[in-house]
Amino acid sequence: MQVVRSYRDVPASARHGVLTIGNFDGVHLGHQAVIGEVKRLAAALEGPAGVMLFDPHPRAFFQPHVPLFTLTPLPARLELLADLGLDFAAVLPFDAAMAALPAQTFIMDVLAAGFAVRHAVVGYDFNFGKGRTGNGALLMAEGERLGFGVTIQAAAGDGAAYSSSRIRDLLRLGDVAGAARLMGRWWRIEGEVVPGAGRGAGMGFPTANLRLPPGVDLAHGIYATWVWIDGQRHPAASYLGKRPTFDNTAPVFETFLLAYDGNLYGRSLAVDLVAFLRPDMAFPDAAALSVQMDADCAKALRILEDAGVRRP
Repeated sequence: MQVVRSYRDVPASARHGVLTIGNFDGVHLGHQAVIGEVKRLAAALEGPAGVMLFDPHPRAFFQPHVPLFTLTPLPARLELLADLGLDFAAVLPFDAAMAALPAQTFIMDVLAAGFAVRHAVVGYDFNFGKGRTGNGALLMAEGERLGFGVTIQAAAGDGAAYSSSRIRDLLRLGDVAGAARLMGRWWRIEGEVVPGAGRGAGMGFPTANLRLPPGVDLAHGIYATWVWIDGQRHPAASYLGKRPTFDNTAPVFETFLLAYDGNLYGRSLAVDLVAFLRPDMAFPDAAALSVQMDADCAKALRILEDAGVRRP
């Protein structure tokens, strides 16, 4: 998949095609349905199929001091989009100039002149342009005037529309299974293994401690997880919380691999969250916590043995 970084001097391989526009955070099943329609139309028109997204996320531009709960970092998002069979991704910088573009100017300069779109596919809640004044109806009217088609597509699931915001809400509640049903895969945390306090190892549960990206807003507690190391999947139990039994300070994310022996310091791990086991809580002492951790690990392994033969 080709990555285009500007709407000026767009290569011919990314012009005269079908384009969808959005942030595609999570690349969930609703996004996948839109991309499926893009590919179908592109094949019919014999043009390239592409996606347009923005970096940084517009919310991060307008609220730079408020950490954004990003479901999928941009590099991983591009990998997922490439796996869906798109021909190109336009990753446009969202800066002061982009934020100031009126909706009609965006249509004329970016879509019509820059990418020479033949058809655009957007979600039902699509807004764009300065002050978010543009919407699907305006895009459809301007497309008719400028000579390109527009499809407004809604995808619903689980009784409500798919949305990245809804997935974030589920994760805040610890409902990783519900989030997975909307995403079509387990939600994933990726990070570098860093030294921790060492208490887990002293209790017989050596953990890999991950440095979380800013803004992660996941319910605190214990999760059954899959950990990917060198392309291999390993069962694990993971903890997010403030360690109230010991110090109750800044949140940490710790993962205990149930069947792995090796040094992971300094390496990057991918952790898929499969099920929420219990909320975080304080215990009378380390011995009581150790007993509970034994039970947590046994429960995690049972869940993962079942999850290993099914999809979200």
